[in-house]
Amino acid sequence: MPYEWLIDGLEETWLKTDVLLSSITESDFDRQTPCPGWSVRDVVSHLIGFELMLAGVSAPEMPVDLPEHVRNDIGKMNEAFVFERRERSKREMLQEFREVTRITLLRLQGLDQAAWDTVGWSPEGQAPYHRFIETRILDSWIHLQDLRDAVARPEDDHGIGEEIVVNRFEAALPYVIGKKAQASEGTRVRVNLEGRVGRSIEIEIRGGRARAADGPGEPHLEISTPVALFWRRAAGRISGAAFLQAAETNVQGDRQLAERIAEALAIMV
Repeated sequence: MPYEWLIDGLEETWLKTDVLLSSITESDFDRQTPCPGWSVRDVVSHLIGFELMLAGVSAPEMPVDLPEHVRNDIGKMNEAFVFERRERSKREMLQEFREVTRITLLRLQGLDQAAWDTVGWSPEGQAPYHRFIETRILDSWIHLQDLRDAVARPEDDHGIGEEIVVNRFEAALPYVIGKKAQASEGTRVRVNLEGRVGRSIEIEIRGGRARAADGPGEPHLEISTPVALFWRRAAGRISGAAFLQAAETNVQGDRQLAERIAEALAIMV
């Protein structure tokens, strides 16, 4: 089956979400998560709502006064599904989550190669459908960590989800360093990610563009940090200041550039 690993990644992430939600209390559903403005219930509502939207269900009526964390049209649609479910019980939420995710997995299992390669809408613009499903795994995996953090049950969720998240955010580093942080011509930045999927990334500015460094060289800035802090900053779950000031983060070199990169690193839609 084409792209079976993507189906496995979604199923793995959603099963862990189900297990966690099944183990917490009704009152836990009101706990605030690191996702700005959303409780546990709201995060689950978003996961449900996005799958319903993909299945062709129209978004509910929008709330009249949108909260500050809603900044774009996707955010408005998400908030409509969240608002609609604010008074629903844990039992109702869990039952609906199981049903919509079951239907999605069944639908994905029936797709052929052509369907997976079809270019269409995604939150990142036009993209092949397999890329869009990668994004669904990224979103679902990060929200699973939001739920874990909210109920103080952190866990090392190694697997397909973590790999996709770190790979995606690594791929954005040239844009972050060159375009957003405006690193100057000739600048070389080394980012060392520490952990199970750790790696060292070197980016340099050549010809006005940020790209993978060509050959050895000493960086003007070197940032070493755990994988978990890197993706949390990229997902906007911690501030740039918190990222740099964490005891586990080590900065050597151009501190002002490090601060600009830390601020620019929040890239998740």
